[in-house]
This record gives sequence, C-alpha cells and structure tokens, in this order.
Amino acid sequence: MTAARHGTLRPGKSSPARGEVLFELVGAQGLEVRQVLSGELGAPVDYRQEEDEWALLVSGSACLEVDHDVIELGPGDWVWLPSGTPHRLLRTEQGTSWVTVHHRQ
Repeated sequence: MTAARHGTLRPGKSSPARGEVLFELVGAQGLEVRQVLSGELGAPVDYRQEEDEWALLVSGSACLEVDHDVIELGPGDWVWLPSGTPHRLLRTEQGTSWVTVHHRQ
C-alpha cells in the first residue's frame, strides 16, 4: 500500500515565457497526474498519445483542435482525449496552468 501524499500546484505565473514545463504530481498502476505550465507557443504542436488523457485548464487560456473542431479553453474547462486521438494545440497564453490525468491501459 502506498502512503498518502499531498501538495500544492505551482502558480501559473511561474510558467515559462515560451513552451511548457511538466511536473509529475502522482502516479500509480497505469495512472499519472501531472501539472503542465505553458507559455506562448512558437508554433502549433501536434499530439497523438498512447494513453487516455483528461486535461483541466486551471488558469490562463488555450485553443485546441480535435477532429477539425476548434475548442477554446478557459479556467475550469476540461477536455477528454481517448488514446490515439490526434489533436493540435494551437495557442496557449503565458501563465497557463493545466492538470492532466493520463491512463495507460
């Protein structure tokens, strides 16, 4: 049995000016929870992940394209991306903070 853990999210204002930084918060049995701090993107970024992903935007803003639909995200918005779903991150604002949950089957 694993011991209980706790922590605090890093503030969005600590994000890089450009790109993103990932922090693993917890992980166990095919499940991983991360905080992602995003700055502005230099160019859109394409993804197709091998695991399911649920992403919650905590602060800032972002724009994502999934199946030709453009999704504008603000604080409190979330998106579910089943494994293998191609998606493109079109824009992030400096100071954007995400919490993501990844599940590998």
